[in-house]
Amino acid sequence: MVGGGAAGLATAIFTRRLHPHASVVLLDGASRLGAKILVSGGARCNVTNTTVTDADFWGGRRTVIRRVLRGFAVADTVAFFRDIGVPLHEEPGGKLFPDSNRARDVLNALVNEATRAGVTIVTGSRVSDVTKRAVGLTVHTSGGDIPASRVVLATGGRSLPKSGSDGAGYDIARRLGHTIVPTIAGLVPLLLSDDHGSMHRELSGVAHEAELTLWIDEAVELRLTGSLLWTHFGISGPLPLNMSRHWLYAAAKATADKARVQLTVSFCPGQTFEDVERWWGRQIAERPQASLLTALSTRLPASVAAAILARSRVDSATTLAHLSRDDRRALSHALVKWPLSVTGDRGYNYAEVTAGGVALDEVDPATMRSRVCDGLALVGEILDVDGRIGGFNFQWAWSSAHVAAAALGT
Repeated sequence: MVGGGAAGLATAIFTRRLHPHASVVLLDGASRLGAKILVSGGARCNVTNTTVTDADFWGGRRTVIRRVLRGFAVADTVAFFRDIGVPLHEEPGGKLFPDSNRARDVLNALVNEATRAGVTIVTGSRVSDVTKRAVGLTVHTSGGDIPASRVVLATGGRSLPKSGSDGAGYDIARRLGHTIVPTIAGLVPLLLSDDHGSMHRELSGVAHEAELTLWIDEAVELRLTGSLLWTHFGISGPLPLNMSRHWLYAAAKATADKARVQLTVSFCPGQTFEDVERWWGRQIAERPQASLLTALSTRLPASVAAAILARSRVDSATTLAHLSRDDRRALSHALVKWPLSVTGDRGYNYAEVTAGGVALDEVDPATMRSRVCDGLALVGEILDVDGRIGGFNFQWAWSSAHVAAAALGT
């Protein structure tokens, strides 16, 4: 096993459990395993989600993702962690966390179980390459060459490089014949410009439900809903993180295709301009003497309502009875299609996952074996699969690990 993160540890454990006579060596370049596990989920480690389907992922073909997920389902994950002493509990959004709320306990349990199962763990041994032999492969490490009948690449992606995920696994896979789908930061906060219409700095720390829409040449490419957090640099929170990979890929493609890409936010998720117009009508009829700020603050944080009114150049003290038709329509448009001037993202240092990676159609979903290099298997984040926020990427790690482990003895 090359890589001692979630997928690597899980593959090593499952292999020894399913094939107790197999010799399993886990190699990692860091002096300590699992740095990424320790910082995940706010240092609490969102192990999985109550409901995980292929629709929660992007990247390679969903039919392939679906088959791998079926190989080790959520119920299997819950049972596995309970078995190694980490019972899980559910939180909003179906997120499953360890009862202790400590990522350290998840990592310790995995390492302890690997040791108990008979996995040989070698830390501080950086793998520089994997090459083919007449029969099998050779793993080239900083401590010397290791011949192996099978090699599993579980080197992760490029996100959180301080944890050891520097993308070196992609180069190894490429040299062995694999295609690498261009990688970008995934689940990453987005940066907004500081132009005169921006309001992220004054709203820093404010969160609310919203809807983000990605537009390409005035056509809707994607709509997502969830919680949005305004920050001093732009936007974060589950909704922008989930949208980030889509905006980044679209922006890169637009540069090549000379297309126009735009991101807008609706402060009234799931509602149209006409819905908001009808809402204003009801408010005017029921509370004609209420101010615009008072009325708008019934459905948005007051600070957000004030910022929208200020930038719409409408006096927040204006009563509903005195709201002109033009101003009302302008506000309705602003509430459902507020433009966001995205300038980029915070980069891999702040990304929770990597989008892109080894092309998924070059891996057999029944075994996770490479279709282009005999003796090689690939699991986890190195593959072109990235899930939305909420424990889905960890479930991909556990599922792909088990599928690979089950096949290693055959």
